[in-house]
Amino acid sequence: MGQHEKVATSLADAVGEEIGASLAPVDAELERLYPGDPGTRQPVHTVYVPGDAFAADTVRSWGDRALDALDAHAPDAASFAAVLGLADDLAEPVYARVRAKLEREPVEDLRVDFEDGYGPRPDDEEDQAAARAARLLAEASARGTAPPYSGIRMKCMEAPVRARGIRTLDVFLTGLLASGGLPDGLVLTLPKVTYAEQVTAMARLLEAFERTHGLRPGRLGFEIQIETSQAILAADGTATVARMIQAAEGRATGLHYGTFDYSACLGVSAAHQASDHPAADHAKAVMQVAAAGTGVRVCDGSTNVLPVGPAAQVHAAWRLHYGLTRRALARAYYQGWDMHPGHLPTRYAAVFAFYREGFAQASARLARYANRAGGDVMDEPATAKALSGYLLRGLDCGALDTGEVARLTGLTRADLESFAVPRRGDLTASSG
Repeated sequence: MGQHEKVATSLADAVGEEIGASLAPVDAELERLYPGDPGTRQPVHTVYVPGDAFAADTVRSWGDRALDALDAHAPDAASFAAVLGLADDLAEPVYARVRAKLEREPVEDLRVDFEDGYGPRPDDEEDQAAARAARLLAEASARGTAPPYSGIRMKCMEAPVRARGIRTLDVFLTGLLASGGLPDGLVLTLPKVTYAEQVTAMARLLEAFERTHGLRPGRLGFEIQIETSQAILAADGTATVARMIQAAEGRATGLHYGTFDYSACLGVSAAHQASDHPAADHAKAVMQVAAAGTGVRVCDGSTNVLPVGPAAQVHAAWRLHYGLTRRALARAYYQGWDMHPGHLPTRYAAVFAFYREGFAQASARLARYANRAGGDVMDEPATAKALSGYLLRGLDCGALDTGEVARLTGLTRADLESFAVPRRGDLTASSG
């Protein structure tokens, strides 16, 4: 190391102690408001099925219908790649993984819909549908056939439907408890939120349910659906969505963008309502910044162009959906909505291509960082976090295999997780 340097300081220890004491409230606030990503799996999509259409075989039916669509309109890797413009080296592995995914786990996140997709019904009919949804999801969970995540979307907290939404949620959750308990992957969605007070009301509702049944405080979380202009920008010019996250008091798990309600709210004509419209980009950018570091994840919306009809029409819809999904992934929206079984092939094709085409480069960069080997890019802890998160998401959805990741990185999954969810100081201590 060379000459041993003489180290001298000028400040008394009391100076640092005083600064530490003055910043203690800020330290506590940072830990409370910005706990970071939870480090759990995020589904690549959410599938919405109306409450009256949901059945015991819904998930398997969606997978089979998606496979049928492939058989009919892209029966091999070459034809599928030609439709989507996949590179030659991706065609076979992507196609094989898409088919395997549709056979093994066609839906990652299922939401039984009691809102727009269900509509107003007689109370007894909705009661029965909510109880049935609870029973079927509980049975699927017990059999091991349930998606990794599932739950319901209730009606919103606005006055005309508030009581109905609360009752449906109560019937559903009570039914789950009666059928064996709350599944680990339970997700609840609160739609059409306009004021932070509605989020607080949802938090109070879930708190009351937990207290009634002796559940662990905070056991029940929920997603906030962003479908109105007021959810992005309040009357006073502030970002409402940021206040909503805090109003959830730690229960918010996601922000879901509602493409068509939000676009219509802003007066966008029906022909131009899409997830890549400038109005959509603005809303999601605000959501993304508000959610950053909070542990709340952002979900993109959907396309209403369905891959049905003759081959040319199906192929056009597939190309649209594939392109929108790839666009969202590049913007760090790792989850979106799928409205039809025919969307599943292109959802997984886009996701798998995204992770496989950058897999080798990400692995090499992370391996160099882990081994302090240097290279042509000077990576820091924040970049290692992004690289490991990329690989973990690829592993979770089935785009990548554990063996190939270990072979190229020399790292275990535990190693990847340690980089993906670093301590706060590990990131803030970096130079950039």
